[in-house]
Amino acid sequence: MSSASESTLGDKKILIGEANLLPPTLPSLDDYAVTFDGPDDPTHPYNWKFSTKLLTAIISCSGTFIVTLTSGILAPGIDIVSKEFDVGSEVGTLSTSLYVLGFACAPMIWAPGSELCGRKWLLTIAMLGGGIFTIGSAAAKDIQTLIICRFFTGICGACQLTVVPGLMTDLFDTIYRGVAITAYALTVFIGPLAGPIFGGFITKSDLGWRWTLYISAICSFLNGALSIFFLKETYAPCILIKKAKGLREMTGNWGIHAKQEKIEFDFMNLAEKYFTRPLRLLVTELILLLVSLYMTFIYALVYALLEAYPFIFQKVYGMSLGVDSLPFIGVILGQLLGFGYIVCQQKSYAKKLAENNNIPVPEWRLSPPLLGGPVFTIGIFWLGWTGFTAEIPWQAPAAAGIFIGFGVICVFVPCFVYIVDSYLPISASAVAANIILRSSVAAGFPMFTTQMFEKLGIQWACILLGCLAALMIPIPYAFRSYGKLLRERSKLFQ
Repeated sequence: MSSASESTLGDKKILIGEANLLPPTLPSLDDYAVTFDGPDDPTHPYNWKFSTKLLTAIISCSGTFIVTLTSGILAPGIDIVSKEFDVGSEVGTLSTSLYVLGFACAPMIWAPGSELCGRKWLLTIAMLGGGIFTIGSAAAKDIQTLIICRFFTGICGACQLTVVPGLMTDLFDTIYRGVAITAYALTVFIGPLAGPIFGGFITKSDLGWRWTLYISAICSFLNGALSIFFLKETYAPCILIKKAKGLREMTGNWGIHAKQEKIEFDFMNLAEKYFTRPLRLLVTELILLLVSLYMTFIYALVYALLEAYPFIFQKVYGMSLGVDSLPFIGVILGQLLGFGYIVCQQKSYAKKLAENNNIPVPEWRLSPPLLGGPVFTIGIFWLGWTGFTAEIPWQAPAAAGIFIGFGVICVFVPCFVYIVDSYLPISASAVAANIILRSSVAAGFPMFTTQMFEKLGIQWACILLGCLAALMIPIPYAFRSYGKLLRERSKLFQ
């Protein structure tokens, strides 16, 4: 097309500014799009030095640990907080429940943000923002301020739960993704259980309950500062934007660009991807619904234990504040054993992957839940039938925590990776659906756990929870056998 024809529309000339006519059509933009220099490009996160990957993973996972630790660190001081503000313990428990509810409200904020702006600065801003709101909680003069600040701290903390799995996927390929996400999941589950241990002793000391939050805020600020200086951007499109900018400055060719630079903010599209579509997927996709329900029960039970363990070890065994949270160490030990078991299973997974020309089959991820589900159920029954009377030594119900912790990791982590692998083209929406469901339900569990154990008794409360866990045992077995068939019949993959 000629220059003259480009400069006119019919008989009307088109000006782009002052006397400048519309210039000729540019060559194909794809010719100027920046990409990686093949699969071995050293700037791609897959090819970074192991030490760089490790540092990035440690900073991001430590942030997740701080967020989840903060969620449970105030739990031992709820009664003291309630008395200080002259409210019932149920109202005081809202400081934990609304924190977790913040996790459910924020995926539609942080997930699209990470795709538009990258991982680093969202994680950094969220950690610093969480520290500010935690300071507000610690300095609260009334229960309303405490609860509201805790809710917004949870919203900031949801960034870690939503974005860090994507960061791990950026860093590690299919072979090592399972181990990386398992390490991340450890911080998700160890944090809420370690929180009461630290929180109980701090609350009991001369520092008081407010310093549980001040210390959490200090940790958040420290992690945010480390993120500013040492956390590297892992999102490939954002890395290419930096590369394109450098090439433009070096060559003076302003046509060089990264495809991410051409993406325009579309609120309706983001709402569809991270809110409307996740809810629709939960209703229409049987795999996502049932697996998410199992994961939701596991996740919610962890927060129920924040109330159940003190009830058992304080009421039945007469342990003091702080000491009554030490049995959580058994659950944490079980989680570490579960991590070791999943790492051992990784060799088998890598062998299958190599034999299948490195083409992953999502159902291969479901081996650990086949053992973890029954072990988890046994742990719940064990806790109930040994922790109801002081005539049975406290070591017996404490040992049940090892089985519970082992089951938590062996069920939750492989199921999470299974969802990512099964819905890889729309994994962001699938993960958002999972987070919204599990965090919404988990937020309610602390509100009724103590009352359930009081009304039903420790035995029958654990029997109820154990029966629910037993009903869910067949889920991974079913999808291990028929998951591929269901995926092939899904309208999403047709």
